[in-house]
Amino acid sequence: MDTRELIQRALEARELAYAPYSGFCVGAALETAEGEVFTGCNIENAGFSPTNCAERTAFFKAVSEGRRSFRRIVVVGGVRGPVTGYCAPCGVCRQVMAEFCDPKTFQVLLAKSPEDWRTYTLDELLPLAQHPEGEQGLDFFRHSTPAG
Repeated sequence: MDTRELIQRALEARELAYAPYSGFCVGAALETAEGEVFTGCNIENAGFSPTNCAERTAFFKAVSEGRRSFRRIVVVGGVRGPVTGYCAPCGVCRQVMAEFCDPKTFQVLLAKSPEDWRTYTLDELLPLAQHPEGEQGLDFFRHSTPAG
């Protein structure tokens, strides 16, 4: 899918955000390796902790449909109204991305409009992440369990 189209999908998802407490609306469009797109918006909750970010909404929708290979995600966000700044994923969302994506190749696009965006790799946004493979991933948990 063309980058501008993917940004437009994220902007459309942002319109569906449920943000009655903060008024901060976020949309995301996640592209699989096969070219499918899963969108998500942030969904707030009065308890705050149950709130779900747009990026995780998109990832959880995709994973729940059996997708596990991803190319890139677009994130747009800001207070209600036109998007005026770039909106980066929170740390929890970055860690969810690290669970499913190659940090060296997965792209995170922060956009204001279909004509204005910045592209980063996940590795740039989350250096030293815990990954499901390697020293910082499953091996860490296997070797850190108490004996007994």
